[in-house]
Amino acid sequence: MAEDSKVRQRAFEIIKARSFGRGDIKLSSGKSSTFYFDMKPTMLFPEGAHALSELILARLFGKSIDFIGGLEMGAVPLISTVSLLSHIKNEPLPGFFVRKEVKKHGTQKLIEGVPNGGLSGKKVVILEDVTTSGESAMIAVSAAQAAGAEVAMVLSIVDRGEGAVAVYKGRNIEFDSLFTASEFLDS
Repeated sequence: MAEDSKVRQRAFEIIKARSFGRGDIKLSSGKSSTFYFDMKPTMLFPEGAHALSELILARLFGKSIDFIGGLEMGAVPLISTVSLLSHIKNEPLPGFFVRKEVKKHGTQKLIEGVPNGGLSGKKVVILEDVTTSGESAMIAVSAAQAAGAEVAMVLSIVDRGEGAVAVYKGRNIEFDSLFTASEFLDS
């Protein structure tokens, strides 16, 4: 399934209008920046969620993936909509998310959403909303690997172009993004 250029253009427009901003901000990596992406307004907007999910499924087409997952909170809306759309397209792709820390009550799981069989022996893709250094998604990568999964890829909505490619290459993990920050900065 090829990526639809009209869907990509519309996703770009929605991100630019709802999630891209300029101004001094401190990033989760600890770095300061003069621009930012807050993807939640796009991921929680029906048309934005749908467009991103279509693009992600197109990128994953032909790959034998068992699960999609990611780190709470940024990846959770994305995991949900991609999983739902995969079901609608009759190619179900279940999701999971990794907590930043284990809850001190309930089942005390680090990974939520997987059945009793867990991720052992499963091929997974880790989704990320915005990638800077790549270290945030590595928390989810490490947890999935510790649970026995093979991490086939990290797929981000936007790569800020600040080192993630090298981080994943150094760990032999494929990395891809739907957009780069420069596309928004140059438009």
